[in-house]
Amino acid sequence: MQQSNGSGQLQSPRSSSPQGPYLLVTVTDPAKMGNGVQAYISYKVITKTNLPDYLGPEKIVIRRYSDFVWLRDRLFEKFKGIFIPPLPEKSTVEKFRFSAEFIEMRRQALDIFVNRVTSHPELRQSEDLRIFLQADEQTMERARSQETGVLRKPSDLMQIFKDVQSKVSDVLGGKEKPAEESTPEYEKLKHYIFELEDHLSEAQKHSYRLVKRHRELGEALLNFGKAVKLLGTCDGDSLGRSFSELGAKSELISVKLEKEAYHLLMMFEEPLKDYVRAVQSIKATLGERATAFRQQCELADTIKFKEIDLNKLRLTRSARLYEAEHEYEVLKLEGEEASRRFEKIVSRMNDEIVLFQEQKTLDIGLAFHEFAKGQAQLARSIAEAWRALLPKLEACSSS
Repeated sequence: MQQSNGSGQLQSPRSSSPQGPYLLVTVTDPAKMGNGVQAYISYKVITKTNLPDYLGPEKIVIRRYSDFVWLRDRLFEKFKGIFIPPLPEKSTVEKFRFSAEFIEMRRQALDIFVNRVTSHPELRQSEDLRIFLQADEQTMERARSQETGVLRKPSDLMQIFKDVQSKVSDVLGGKEKPAEESTPEYEKLKHYIFELEDHLSEAQKHSYRLVKRHRELGEALLNFGKAVKLLGTCDGDSLGRSFSELGAKSELISVKLEKEAYHLLMMFEEPLKDYVRAVQSIKATLGERATAFRQQCELADTIKFKEIDLNKLRLTRSARLYEAEHEYEVLKLEGEEASRRFEKIVSRMNDEIVLFQEQKTLDIGLAFHEFAKGQAQLARSIAEAWRALLPKLEACSSS
């Protein structure tokens, strides 16, 4: 059973004494490593488990962002049809890369990513996951460079994923016209995913504006408070004291607005942004399904033409008959394998979309609950602050 981690997202339960088999992972202690353009953030990844495939009950390793990208890409390649959890994007703005807020947002998103993987019944069986959670840094580096013999940069890995998504948009958006699945169920799924992406993106855009508005209002009240306090120093009487108290209240409320802006960012905007990324991951899986369907169709057509040629060779008793029969049998096996691959992707996606919709309902519902609760608390605290000041201002104005 999964439970909320307090950010509108779900992850593995973190009971101090879990019952039965468990695999609990925490991403913590971000630390800046290196200087200049070579600088990066490393994270401590703590794994606690009683599963026999793991080396002991607790393991602590150091990972950087590119290691998480490696794991995501490996899972995407090996588990066709499963919605691979998304990763947070890289910051391309240098001044934000190492800000405390950005680092915490990324740490939280990476924690969510790895716990979604460990919570998935198939993904948690991955050998690549075990390498990620247990290997030392040298072994991890060798694993990342194993396929090409050259360690790929994080930007290269991100570009691979972007290229896949671009291909998906071309195929699903109709820019290319290969053989395409057109069942009512598939069309309904595509419509749902594209519509959901649009609505989530719109909601996330406005949540960003809400965060920005809270911060701008907080900054304006802070500056107003300072100005009014200075104005109060010009008068030593009750009016001056009232101005000073008005300034102090303005500064206090500005702090509340800043805290609520951060709460909105972490508990509302980030969960919405995470689901935008999740839908993009689903679109990548849709692209894999489209590719598998196209391969199945192309092989089926090739087999038909091969069968026609084979019949001609049989009629003419050609010397190539034996070779052609062998090629035909090989093609049939490839066609059967392509059909099984496609059917497996479809079956997995049918299960995954049900789980995704159930989880989305819980997570987005929690995010909106946190939003409403935060706004109610903010409105109440601001009203109380101004209400406490009113009698003093009224007394001053009537004297």
